[in-house]
Amino acid sequence: MSKATAKKISPFLILTVIAAIALFVTPASYSNSNVTISGSTPKYIYDSGDIAWMLVSSALVFLMTPALAFFYGGMVGRKNVLSTMIKSTVSAGIISVMWVVVLFSLCFGKSLGGFIGNPDTYLFFRNVMDGKPWPMASTIPLSLFAFFQLMFAIITPGLVVGAVAERIRFSSYTLFIVLFGIFVYAPLAHMVWHPDGLLYKWGVLDYAGGIVVHISAGMAALAGALVLRPRQNAVHARPANIPYVLIGTGLLWFGWFGFNAGSAMSANAMSVHAFATTNTAAGTAGLAWMFFDVFRGRKPSVLGFCIGAVVGLVAITPGAGFVGVPQAICFGFIAAVISNVAARSLSHLTSYDDPLDVFACHGLGGITGMLLTGIFGSHIVNSSVMPGQFWIQLKGMAFAVTYSFIVSFLIFKIINLISPIRVSKDEEIEGLDVTQHDEKYLQGTLLIHYKKELEEIEEEIFS
Repeated sequence: MSKATAKKISPFLILTVIAAIALFVTPASYSNSNVTISGSTPKYIYDSGDIAWMLVSSALVFLMTPALAFFYGGMVGRKNVLSTMIKSTVSAGIISVMWVVVLFSLCFGKSLGGFIGNPDTYLFFRNVMDGKPWPMASTIPLSLFAFFQLMFAIITPGLVVGAVAERIRFSSYTLFIVLFGIFVYAPLAHMVWHPDGLLYKWGVLDYAGGIVVHISAGMAALAGALVLRPRQNAVHARPANIPYVLIGTGLLWFGWFGFNAGSAMSANAMSVHAFATTNTAAGTAGLAWMFFDVFRGRKPSVLGFCIGAVVGLVAITPGAGFVGVPQAICFGFIAAVISNVAARSLSHLTSYDDPLDVFACHGLGGITGMLLTGIFGSHIVNSSVMPGQFWIQLKGMAFAVTYSFIVSFLIFKIINLISPIRVSKDEEIEGLDVTQHDEKYLQGTLLIHYKKELEEIEEEIFS
């Protein structure tokens, strides 16, 4: 069998093996909260309101993945719309399977040295679907907590797409999702959110994923862009569909309420507080980015407001449940200005090519949010905030940045050794939609077609 043939059939064979193993896994017997042990003592006591809210939050966070596809797909050139959108979305399939098989165990299984979970704890979702609670969210079943956390794991590698768009092979990116999930996302999720995790014990505060989601994705984006190098001839196509970007932004903003408010793990006052800080930061950052562009001599743009709003959402994520609502204005304003300056500087002063400014928006946005959480975090809002929190946040942020970048860089390099990670020059010029997927984004053709039809109708009416 040739090497090329092996590469083509190996993904399907791996999925076939996983499906075959799953046939022999004994399903769990779900235990309802009303089931009793010895008399009338409930086995588990759950809150139906919390369960309902967390189901909704899980769905809201999942919606962010197709929203991200629209957000990114609208910003790339017309030849790469579909390839960008599928890369943002395919992690929903890959991570969903991995999560059940082993990834949830690696994130939240019994701690191995505070660094990662024991893969055997929840292997193939063993002991997850039997109705027991997660100790840190005792009013909902562990299974619900697991699926809420799955949605975070799905969107994180999807964020990286924007930095490697228009030049990375689809097969290489799917392999990146697998390796990133195991070696970057899982260790960071365990260290930050597991009660025995290393950063958790340091006292690092990350309410909904400043480190786990945004810094990890942002540093992976930086590593990927460096390994892949700039696009051909540095010719950057105009955004294919700005209304897509606007739709994506609206859906991301909507889904982010589940992302942050859902991280309270309960339908309580803290979820309302996180909802308020999230919306405030997003609105402020959208305005700050747009008005800062005007201040620098540009026109107010749709893209500017959309990108700024997302930066605000990124920045408030680590501090949504630790800072006051007025301080969320500071989060949005500061993060938008920093990311705006960084995005312009990186693209104009260096050869670094991050097509959709993922590092500037998610990497620096996450870093800014982590540090501002240390500055503005209030014990009045949340008793988890400690004296000297800024230095704890700085230490945790520095560790996460270093770890994410080094491991992601090695992952991209290893993938490149297995198979060329970048498409050929001719394929890049033709566009990845056709060369990677044999499909084509036809918006321009359809518009021309309809325009001709309208002209013919007008001629008939006025002739």
